[in-house]
Amino acid sequence: MNTPPPVLHCSLFNGRQARPIPVRLSLIKGVLNITGEGLQLQVPEQQLRWPERQRHGTRIAYLPDGATLQHANGPEWDAWAQASGHLEAPVVNWMQSWGKALVASVVLVLACVAAWLWGVPVASHAALNVIPLRMDEAVGEQAMKSFEQSMLQPSQLSTAEQSAISRQFEQVMATAFPNGGAPHWQLHFRGSKHGAIGPNAFALPGGHIVLTDEMVALLKDKPDTLVGVLAHELGHVRHRHGMQMVVQASLLSGLTALVLGDVSGLIAAVPAVLAQSAYSRQAEHQADGDAARLLKAAGIAPAVMVDLFERITTERERKRAPDLPIALAS
Repeated sequence: MNTPPPVLHCSLFNGRQARPIPVRLSLIKGVLNITGEGLQLQVPEQQLRWPERQRHGTRIAYLPDGATLQHANGPEWDAWAQASGHLEAPVVNWMQSWGKALVASVVLVLACVAAWLWGVPVASHAALNVIPLRMDEAVGEQAMKSFEQSMLQPSQLSTAEQSAISRQFEQVMATAFPNGGAPHWQLHFRGSKHGAIGPNAFALPGGHIVLTDEMVALLKDKPDTLVGVLAHELGHVRHRHGMQMVVQASLLSGLTALVLGDVSGLIAAVPAVLAQSAYSRQAEHQADGDAARLLKAAGIAPAVMVDLFERITTERERKRAPDLPIALAS
């Protein structure tokens, strides 16, 4: 003896009239039968947007033509669906269990931490290999304009002082790279606007290296140390660390968008990313290694860099201010 399929009474809203249409539902072999006064529809179950089971609230099922089925008694709908053989997605059971929801939350947090520590850096390295250098130049130019508007001002160094520093660094580069092969670089002398970044040197994508007047003044009697500062920044240029930071920020914003929604505005904040983010310890070690090799090739002992850190420490103590955003110590 065949048992008749369970029947559920609910309301159909067809989108053409305000009043609901009373209908009866029965689910037979994967087909939803909808019957009412002068109405008979058959809709394959896979074509419906089926409501997920919840503890409370009206159940709403969406038909392919935009009409909806609504039932105010949620538990009654759920009991009918279960008795009719409707299979719920596995995630629904997880949603209904505090324990499973907690496990899912822990797994999500661990996945985010793993992505932050390992996934994003690895992916950014891979992406960097396919990004052309002209992209670095475009990003670097935009970042340079932003810095000049917000943190930098024209240098007060004389043309002779700027030429002397540039010439010494060029001589060191010629000695370190006698057969060519040095990364493209462009040295910019700038002052720190209102003391925003103080004694500093930093590299931007595309080979832009910025040296502040305050850094020159700090190392005025230590030209070899100043060369070491520029050599360190050239290491960042050679390894494209600035562009890697931009790629990582883009990847992180994309992951955040998947979890929290659209955050496309983060991509437009490339200059801010470069201004506020410190290089990773690995990037600093790479730049330090490049600087040491370049100084040794030029006959300069890498130990001259100790003078920089001693003077930076003294400067901080003298001003009794928070840590200065020194790129070399970031």
